[in-house]
Amino acid sequence: YHAMEERANLVNMMKLSIKILIQSALSLGRTLDSDFPPLQQFFVVLEHCLKHGLKVKKTFIGQNKSFFGPLELVEKLCPEASDIATSVKNLPELKTAVGRGRAWLYLALMQKKLADYLKVLLDHKHLLSEFYEPDALMMEEEGAVIVGLLVGLNVIDANLCLKGEDLDSQVGVIDFSLYLKETQDSDGKEDGGITAVLDQKHYVEELNRHLSCTVADLQNKIDCLEKTNSKLQEEVSATDRIGSLQEEQQQLKQQNELIRERSEKSVESRQGLDEMYSDVWKQLKEEKKIRLELEKELELQIGMKTEMEIAMKLLEKDTHEKQDTLVALRQQLEEVKAINLQMFHKSQNAECSLQQKTEAISSFEGKTNEMMSSMKQMEE
Repeated sequence: YHAMEERANLVNMMKLSIKILIQSALSLGRTLDSDFPPLQQFFVVLEHCLKHGLKVKKTFIGQNKSFFGPLELVEKLCPEASDIATSVKNLPELKTAVGRGRAWLYLALMQKKLADYLKVLLDHKHLLSEFYEPDALMMEEEGAVIVGLLVGLNVIDANLCLKGEDLDSQVGVIDFSLYLKETQDSDGKEDGGITAVLDQKHYVEELNRHLSCTVADLQNKIDCLEKTNSKLQEEVSATDRIGSLQEEQQQLKQQNELIRERSEKSVESRQGLDEMYSDVWKQLKEEKKIRLELEKELELQIGMKTEMEIAMKLLEKDTHEKQDTLVALRQQLEEVKAINLQMFHKSQNAECSLQQKTEAISSFEGKTNEMMSSMKQMEE
């Protein structure tokens, strides 16, 4: 469904770009050059149409995805296109396949053979399947619609200079304001609905992208919180040292008892008793000092354990809140998709209404011509 919507949007953009280009060219009444904005926009839209559904080819350098591959087939299928292929190959300033593809489109438009060459490609879709996915624009019915629209460009003359043009690094951006302005100026209230639908569609797409980015950021934050949680769990394991310290304290108590027993046995010798007393006193002081240090460390470990348990609870609460937010954002994303679908249907209905009114105008013009001829006969 997403590919079908993309194809429909590209066809609509191509219709508008060709309409604006033909109207602008006829109003100027001169040969167009490459700096003409409607002509530049036409090539940008055409390039997007040819890129739709292209397969990615892996090479030694990296991944290659260019629309020049299908255009190279035209030389084999249509010998008339050999001059264009030769001219493109002899341009030394072209370094990339994208630049060569753009130069090929320029030359085909100047020859007024662009529609014919693309029709030859559509007649050999078994060859195009090597370059395009099955749901690509060139593989579906929309490709034939695009070729039919391109036939109308044969009424204009273009003189495009390829030398000095940086076709390799040009970034093709579709200027929606140009189409909306032209639509409002030419069709007035009847195209106001199309303008509103396009504006809403653009807003919904921006909102959709924003929500996708927000979901991705929240997912990254959840991953970071999980990593922090694992680190805290590792730090909690350090509290196991409390047990080992208590065991050491018990061993010191046992040693103290042994020393006391030795002191009781050595009562017979005063000198030995004095030495034993001094040794015991020293050991007792050291044991007290060690015991105080162990008690302080035990209190610190208990405090750290309490803080870590509180931090774990806060992290779990934060994780649940983030998950709830993620679910809500996903629901919003589904609602935005539904709104996008409604906007697409509105756009289709507006286009059908415009076509009916255009047919009515053409019928009125025919009746007007008949009345004019009747008036001339009556005057005679």
